[in-house]
Amino acid sequence: FKNGGREWQPKGEPESVQVHDFLDPQLGKAIPYGVYDLSENEGWVSVGIDHDTARFAAEAIHRWWEKMGSKRYRGAKELLITADGGGSNSSRCRLWKLALHDLAIQLGIPIQVCHFPPGTSKWNKIEHRMFCHITQNWRGRPLVSHEVIINLIASTTTRTGLKIHAELDNGHYPTGIKVSDEELAAVNLKRADFHGDWNYAILPRQTKT
Repeated sequence: FKNGGREWQPKGEPESVQVHDFLDPQLGKAIPYGVYDLSENEGWVSVGIDHDTARFAAEAIHRWWEKMGSKRYRGAKELLITADGGGSNSSRCRLWKLALHDLAIQLGIPIQVCHFPPGTSKWNKIEHRMFCHITQNWRGRPLVSHEVIINLIASTTTRTGLKIHAELDNGHYPTGIKVSDEELAAVNLKRADFHGDWNYAILPRQTKT
């Protein structure tokens, strides 16, 4: 896995790494998707091995809720997600909305979604409160296995007390899945009056079609 930076090693004991950053059939991919809890300064990172899709993103949120969120917020009436406007959780992605609807049904609570406008992803606090510290922590370290990647992510801390849990997701998330108009219409989605394409609620029940 490609990683920039430098790390000191004992003289005469360099760590062997690949010369080029081509996909290794034995190591595979490592795709991180993170959830950051603003109020608790805690993070969750799922490291996927397949594709960065909306289903993968929704599963990462589900795992965070099952392992951390539900214990921290017992009796929660809804879940608020702030997300970038592009990528696997794109505001235009039909599969993202369908995957969140499935998640809302599983959790039994509405999910409120607020996307950052185009070109403002750096406003997302997960970038400068969590991922930048992960990048700093593993800078120059040879990312030779999924175990190493997960351990480096989980060992990331800050002076303000940041804690991160990391876990490997061995699931398969195929690309190219098309969501039909009928499937999208069944998603119980309520758009906000202000920029409803970026701000909406997904309720845990299907609409009548």
